[in-house]
Amino acid sequence: MAPGLAITAIATTAALILGQFVHTVSPLLIAIVMGAIAANVTTLPSVLRPGLTFASKKLLRIGVALLGLQLVLGDILGLGAGMVAVVVAIVTLGITGTMFVGHLLGLSWTQRLLIACGFSICGAAAVLAVDGVVDAEEEEVVTAVALVVIFGTCMIPFLPLLASAMGLSEMDAGMWAGASIHEVAQVVAAGGAIGGAALAVAVVVKLARVVMLAPVIAVVSIRQRRMTDGAANIKRPPLVPLFVVAFLACAALRTTGVLPTGVLAGAKLTQTAFLTAAMFALGTGVNIAALRKVGLRPFGLAAISTVWVAGLALTGVLLAG
Repeated sequence: MAPGLAITAIATTAALILGQFVHTVSPLLIAIVMGAIAANVTTLPSVLRPGLTFASKKLLRIGVALLGLQLVLGDILGLGAGMVAVVVAIVTLGITGTMFVGHLLGLSWTQRLLIACGFSICGAAAVLAVDGVVDAEEEEVVTAVALVVIFGTCMIPFLPLLASAMGLSEMDAGMWAGASIHEVAQVVAAGGAIGGAALAVAVVVKLARVVMLAPVIAVVSIRQRRMTDGAANIKRPPLVPLFVVAFLACAALRTTGVLPTGVLAGAKLTQTAFLTAAMFALGTGVNIAALRKVGLRPFGLAAISTVWVAGLALTGVLLAG
């Protein structure tokens, strides 16, 4: 695996450095673009494939598990029962509505699910986590991540302007941003544009959505097990994937407050690096010609999902307030 992991490490480092200069673009997207370019400009040697496969599978799961160290459950409970219920409703109805519209548009089940979870929960990390259970096509994963970045980035200037035009308070605007924007980095950018208080509450609300990743992945895994019941030569996924258990364990550990700041900072960098590595590895499996065949329907679903989730979030924030 050494050759593939070495190339992945170089690409990951480059993506992380570039991400420091372009704050609204996640290193994950940079990495997947780098991987796609490398795969389509030249033919990658087969000796790289074992390391790339390891990065796209194993490092992905470790990265998602470490995401739990960003969560302090006490802060999320501090939002109050009303706002916690709103977050649950946003994720549940967001996924359900997106899946329904995607069905009407004729998209595959896996493509719909990747977009639904990415837009309703936590962006690229949710897309990767779901792919770890359903094993979607690489083109579908790339499409879902790209859509998360495109539409989430568009919301960074749009949502603060709309919140101001509607006369929302800084706290309500911050909760709206955290409850509707896709990526954590995008929430930070939008919350910061609204104000300091908005930024703080936006991040907490967003992390509350991240917590929903665990039960959603568990439900998807159970569904996959049922689909493979009685099927010969098909490996059934675990009832609750091990990386989801590790995610919850990391969240519980962070909540205890025993981990020093330096350890948490190192864990966050490691988590970002592992997910970035996974995205580069996935990108190397992308065929641009095949990606062109995706068409405009995923973009239509992404637009509808963005409006749907934002509408649910705004309604919930106003009701909770």
